[in-house]
Amino acid sequence: MPYRYKVIILLCSLTTLTYLDRICISLVGVRLKTDLQLNNEQFGWVLAVFTLAYALFEIPSGMLGDRIGPRVVFIRIVLFWSLCTALTGMANGLMLLLVIRFLFGMGESGTYPNALLVVSRWFPVRETGRSLTWVGIGSQIGSAIAPLIIVPLAMHYGWRMPFFVNAFIGVIWVLICYKWFRDFPEQMKNISPEELQLIKNNRRFSSEQHLVSWKIIFRNRTLWALMLMYFCCQWSNYFFVAWMPLYLQEGRHFSENDMKTITFILFTIGISGFLIGGFVGDWLPKRKGLKFGRRFVGLTGLCCCGLLIFIAAVVPQNMASVICLIAANGCFAFGVMVSYAVCADIGRNNTGTVTGAMNFFGQMGAFIMSLLFGKIADATNNFDQPLFLVGAVMIAGGLLWLVIDPTKQLKGE
Repeated sequence: MPYRYKVIILLCSLTTLTYLDRICISLVGVRLKTDLQLNNEQFGWVLAVFTLAYALFEIPSGMLGDRIGPRVVFIRIVLFWSLCTALTGMANGLMLLLVIRFLFGMGESGTYPNALLVVSRWFPVRETGRSLTWVGIGSQIGSAIAPLIIVPLAMHYGWRMPFFVNAFIGVIWVLICYKWFRDFPEQMKNISPEELQLIKNNRRFSSEQHLVSWKIIFRNRTLWALMLMYFCCQWSNYFFVAWMPLYLQEGRHFSENDMKTITFILFTIGISGFLIGGFVGDWLPKRKGLKFGRRFVGLTGLCCCGLLIFIAAVVPQNMASVICLIAANGCFAFGVMVSYAVCADIGRNNTGTVTGAMNFFGQMGAFIMSLLFGKIADATNNFDQPLFLVGAVMIAGGLLWLVIDPTKQLKGE
């Protein structure tokens, strides 16, 4: 197996761990709310402070990876967020839980900017779409296996136990990363000369390129459109990850076991969306050009996702709503990772910083959605009402792809 494929397995396992930890609190949400006596608006704040911290520290963590390398960043942040995961299982009140989840968001904020930086250093340009697909698939794998692990643990040992188990898994990942991974293929002892030459001659990263200032980065119009698109995009992502388990149990009155099964199926189908989106994201630009190829995948995936979410909120039949949500997540998975490819397209050596900027806006969208969803659900006593808003915002995000141009690279002064 080529060495770079082993690297992508490591990155996929990282994003798997990220979402295993992230979705844990939602899967035990009903039990946690009952134990700590929280309403939906308060639980919305618990979800939202994570996204707020994630947003605030996304750009600094991306810049840090650009300057000191992703390996050191990975080791530090995974250890830190694993500690916060364990502390979540010890929380005994709302205020303490809010502080811990804010710190947890700080830790996880560096994951995607630095994963994309690794891709730009380790993979030829023609493999960018597929490699990013596998990075993204980790989110679906983590979200799919989470209910199979977390729900049984919560049912047998209480809602706190899954957080301790997840923290232990994080420590194991850190040990593997420390022992095996390096920032550049040139630093790996066992990589073949042929593979090393292939990577060096065809990757986006170049030692001759220089880092540009954040002022120049934020003058790029495509980046602004990309950030606004991702602001909208994360509304659906965080509905699926943060609110959907409660929507199924309290809004559609499914049992805990049914919620577990539906969540597993939904994110398993999402894996197919990532695979198809990655293939089309690599194939279409070669046939129709970079601009059309990237736009088609992003616009199609996000607009279809928004439309299906809208339908899911309208239909009265519970199973029909579930089918629409499963299809919507598949469409989201199809269209979302092309945005990371555009970060690499325009960012080059500044990929970590550009990705951090995009994710900052995405997490702010998730922050607002997390708060509004719980507030509207409490105010209307109806979980379908906030879902209409999620669908509308997703369609708006899809349409923003019409003004995103991946050929407009960052240029220094």
